[in-house]
Amino acid sequence: MIIIIIQLLVVLLALYVGSRYGSLALGAISGIGLAILVFGFGLRPGSPPTDVIYIIIAAVTCAGIMQASGGMDWLIQLAEKLLRKHPDNMTFLAPLCTFLLTVLVGTGHVVYTLMPIVCDIALKKGIRPERPCGVASIASQVGITCSPIAAAVVAFVSISNANGFDITIPQVLCVTIPSCLVGLICASACSYKRGLDLDKDPAFQKRISNPEGYKYVYGNTATTLDKEIPPTAKRAVYIFLAALVVIVIFAAFQNLLPTYSQVRAVKGAEDITVGVGSAFQLSADMLVKAKEVVPGMTEEIQKPLAMNLVIQIVMITAAALMIIFCKASPKKAVAGAVWQSGMVAVVAIYGIAWLADTFFSNYIEEMQVALSDIVSQYKWSIALVFFIVSVLINSQGAVVVAMLPLAYSLGLPGPVLLGVLPSIYGYFFIPNYPSDIATVNFDRSGTTVIGKYLLNHSFMMPGLVSVITSTIVSYIIASIFF
Repeated sequence: MIIIIIQLLVVLLALYVGSRYGSLALGAISGIGLAILVFGFGLRPGSPPTDVIYIIIAAVTCAGIMQASGGMDWLIQLAEKLLRKHPDNMTFLAPLCTFLLTVLVGTGHVVYTLMPIVCDIALKKGIRPERPCGVASIASQVGITCSPIAAAVVAFVSISNANGFDITIPQVLCVTIPSCLVGLICASACSYKRGLDLDKDPAFQKRISNPEGYKYVYGNTATTLDKEIPPTAKRAVYIFLAALVVIVIFAAFQNLLPTYSQVRAVKGAEDITVGVGSAFQLSADMLVKAKEVVPGMTEEIQKPLAMNLVIQIVMITAAALMIIFCKASPKKAVAGAVWQSGMVAVVAIYGIAWLADTFFSNYIEEMQVALSDIVSQYKWSIALVFFIVSVLINSQGAVVVAMLPLAYSLGLPGPVLLGVLPSIYGYFFIPNYPSDIATVNFDRSGTTVIGKYLLNHSFMMPGLVSVITSTIVSYIIASIFF
């Protein structure tokens, strides 16, 4: 037991140190923890989450190409027009805009262009920028569990299907989208009168009391409305949206997909030799690599094309169409924020999930013994585990890949895990995530803050309200319909 605790501390320390450095370091430093577990303690290495990584690469490549074509500028421009038309309601509209952008693109890093505009509109209207900015930053990450191309959603579906919970991407979205919207509405309502009005805030009045401070706060106007959007940019958005529609249709109607012959183990089969000297322990319905059917052990079945492959094919195809017909520059896409942040996510998930899988796969029986009584009696408690892990690793996709197999191994039913899916967002708790830091820097009024004591920051209240409310609503919806 002492050895297990030491190894767990190695995992937690690697995650903590990686989160301090941020960016690529989160995945790279996880590699140090992996090396210690494998070479130092002799643990059997787990499996890196290759399917999720491939999906992220395909999705961010497509989104990055759309950004290079100017399509992202058009989406931001549409959002800005909405906010400037209804500035009095921007505490509700700004998070809705950032939420929808994330749902469309599959990453929360698309908000960097919109956030300065939110701050500017709030200041010009006399609204305390902390109110819309805090919840808008939260909303940009909440949208991940509501996006059909987000790694967290696709990983949840593929892992659930492998563990006997038959669910599709549209079914997941039917639970997460309404529940997350309810959570965001509650967070926006709690933020509507948050803090002192600017004319009554002594800290803000002191900031603008001298000409230089006043010019810094009010002198610049952030806008995208002066950008000319070419027809090719709009065409790229249409291609991207069409790709999303195709993915959702295929996910909902998998009978439209091509099918392929595969070999599956039958009940009662204990093992089978595949190839030369390669033996597999079998369980019922397990797919194997044998080319021929072995009587009494395997049978031939027809399986539709896997959705993880469908997403990759559709996204890469859409990216190619944008390059050909929308004058999108691949070099510009690689230099863009969407593609770069996506590749950082790939490295983070690669290292974190591999490290976590190595530890949990070696001690799955011990975990079942230690946690099965708690989670069987209080099934919802797994939400706390997901949330705490998310605080440590700053990636919703990595939380799903690392923790969902463990949750299924503990005997938790799929509907319960679907119900607590919104709880995988907890990295607002410690305000070191790029979107939160950027939002603080964009707010020239100084009202959006980290806080003297670290945890008393502008994102804590809207984050907790949103996640707790979304998880409760999601749990109720999943319990009713699944």
